[in-house]
Formats: sequence, structure tokens, C-alpha cells
Amino acid sequence: MEETILKTIGLGKSFLGFSAVTDVNLSVSRGSIHALIGPNGAGKTTCFNLLTKFLEPTQGQILFNGIDVTHERPAQIARRGVVRSFQISAVFPHLTVLENVRIALQRELNTEFFFWKSGASLNALNGRALELLHEVGLESFANELAANLAYGRKRALEIATTLAMEPELMLLDEPTQGMGHEDVERVTDLIQRVAKGRTILMVEHNMKVVSSIADRITVLQRGAILVEGNYQEVSNNPLVVEAYMGSHGGDSL
Repeated sequence: MEETILKTIGLGKSFLGFSAVTDVNLSVSRGSIHALIGPNGAGKTTCFNLLTKFLEPTQGQILFNGIDVTHERPAQIARRGVVRSFQISAVFPHLTVLENVRIALQRELNTEFFFWKSGASLNALNGRALELLHEVGLESFANELAANLAYGRKRALEIATTLAMEPELMLLDEPTQGMGHEDVERVTDLIQRVAKGRTILMVEHNMKVVSSIADRITVLQRGAILVEGNYQEVSNNPLVVEAYMGSHGGDSL
């Protein structure tokens, strides 16, 4: 039987009487790639914000490794091993690729707030930083300014900084958004590589990406779960086809 790493029970969020997310019962299996999809406005990003506590739920529970984390702060959630990337690439553009990853690793030295320490103190992190860059295919770009990276490689760098936090569960929010075909393929391959030994929950609009790497798919519509299953089950479900056809003017799954 598959072990559940993340579970929500009746999770909901209302804003001034409007229900953005309603009664979401989500179960993510350890070691899987789980995709959260749905038409625009379906509540996908709101769900992510609830899971990482950027928003407080109006109702329901969030369980991580069987522990109720519903009322914990974002920093507590991150320390437990739930680490999130965002739709917009969040790297430091005027630092090198290596320096970006070292910042994410800095907590290992417990010097985050020692502002009087020399930057040379971070050199101890170079080895691990280079290992992470190798994992995401950026080792040869270690001394390049992040601002000079192509968009797809910036997303790869962001994944490297996410990995530096040693996540048990990675939440990837639209990891291929705004990318050309080559970058989409590169990042898709990267997600598959870093998923080994980890669990990934991703919001993704590109159905080709979802079909190629997701073990399980949850479809949201109007803030509630519409259907759940593997890609074959979901793509052939009339309710899903209707939801996408109605919202995207004929886009196919």
C-alpha cells in the first residue's frame, strides 16, 4: 500500500463570502509526481498557498507525514521539508549561479544573520553547491551571473535552490510557464531526474508535460476536485473535457 506524505481533509478558503477552494480532499503518495491541473481560476494556486501557509485555511486540515500542520507558519512548514517554487523565477540576478545556491545552503552554517562575517565563510558550501548544480545540469554555468541565463536555465537554478533546502515534498508552481519547446523539454527532464527519491506536487498547464511525467492527476474546477486518476482516466473523462473545452475555447487535454 502506498504511503501518504501529504493529505488534506475538507480544505477550504473563502474571501468575503466567496469560496475560492471548497472541501478539497487531496492525498499525495510518497515518491510520486502528482499534478494539480484545471482551467484558469480553478483554485490551483490558492491550494498551493494554503499548503505552504501563505494563506490560512477557512476550514479543513492539512496533514504532512501524519502531523497536523494546519496552523503552522510558512517557515515551520519549510523546516518540515515542504519547499515551494513560484510561477515567477525567484533568483538573485546579480549574483552568480554558484552564489545563488550557496545562499540557499547557508542555513547549514547557521550564519544567516551573522552580517559581520566575511563572504569567504561561505566557501565551505562550494562543494555541495556544485553537486546541486550538477544535478540540475548547471555545473558549467557556476560562475555565470544568474541574469545572463536563458529562462529555462533560470528555472533550473530555482530548482537547485529548492533542492538545497532538502525538501521531502517539492511544490512546483507552473514550472514550464512561458517557455519555448526546448526549455519545456529540458525542465521536464529535470523534474523527472530530481523526482528520484523525492515527492513532487506540481501545478502545470502544459498537458504534454503532465501526461509524460505525472503518476497521478487531480483536476480542480471552481475550487473543488472534479476528478482524480492517471492521465488516461482523466483525459477521457467527459467532465474534464467539458471543463477544458468551456474554459479554453477548444484547447485539448
